[in-house]
Amino acid sequence: MSDLNYGSYLKVDELLQLQRPLSQPEHPDELLFIIVHQASELWFKVIIHELSHLVTQLQAAATLPALHTMRRVNALMRIVSGQLGALDTLPPQRFAQFRGHLGSSSGGQSAQFRAIEAMSGLRDEHFLAVLREHAPVPEEVQRALDQPTLQSLFLALLDRHGTTLEQLYLGPGPTPEFLLTEALLEYDQGFQLWRYLHVQLVERIIGPGTGGTGGTLGARYLQHTLRQRFFPELWDVRRRFFESSTTP
Repeated sequence: MSDLNYGSYLKVDELLQLQRPLSQPEHPDELLFIIVHQASELWFKVIIHELSHLVTQLQAAATLPALHTMRRVNALMRIVSGQLGALDTLPPQRFAQFRGHLGSSSGGQSAQFRAIEAMSGLRDEHFLAVLREHAPVPEEVQRALDQPTLQSLFLALLDRHGTTLEQLYLGPGPTPEFLLTEALLEYDQGFQLWRYLHVQLVERIIGPGTGGTGGTLGARYLQHTLRQRFFPELWDVRRRFFESSTTP
C-alpha cells in the first residue's frame, strides 16, 4: 500500500489508453466525441450504483436515506446533462468527416442507459419493443425489468407509513415523504431535460428527421422518448390536488 499514489489508485495510465480514435488521419474532433460518451458511461455506472441503493432503501421504507440517495442521483443527472454541451461545439460538416468510422454503433445500444430506464420504471410497449430490437436483452437490463418499479416501491413506502400521495400535498407542512416525492419528480424532470438536450444536440448535428448511426431512427426516436415518464402517479397527483382544492 505504501507505493499507492493518485495514478495507480485511479488507474490513470490504463484509463487514458481507452480513447482510440479510428479515423485516419485522426480527426481532431473524434477524441472529444469518444470522451463525452465514455464519461457518460462512467456516470451511468454511478447512477446505477445509487439506484440500487435506492431500491433497497425504498423496500425498507427508509425515507431519509432514500432522500439522501435521490439528492446524489439528481446531482449526477445534472453532470450528465451538462457535459452534452461540449458536443454542441461539433458542427455537422466536421462530424460527417468521421461519422463513417462509427460503424453500427448507436447510443441506443448502451446497456447501462437502458438499465437506468428500466430501473427507473419504463415498462411501456414502445420501450420494450426497442429492447427486443437488440435481442437478446442485456442481463443488467433484464434484471431491472424483473424488479418492481421505483414508483411502485415508493407507493408501498407511503402505504407502510400510513399515508397517501394526496395527503402529502394536503397536509400541514412538508414531511420527509413529501420531500422524497419532490426529489423523485426532480429526477424525472432531470432525466427529461437530458432527453431534450440530447434531441437538440442530435438535431443540431445531423438535422431533424435524419436517421442516426447504424441505421437507427435518430432524432425521430428521441423525440418520442420525450413523452416517457418514470412516475406518472407522482405527476398526476398535482391534477388531483387542484381538482379537490377549494383555494381560488
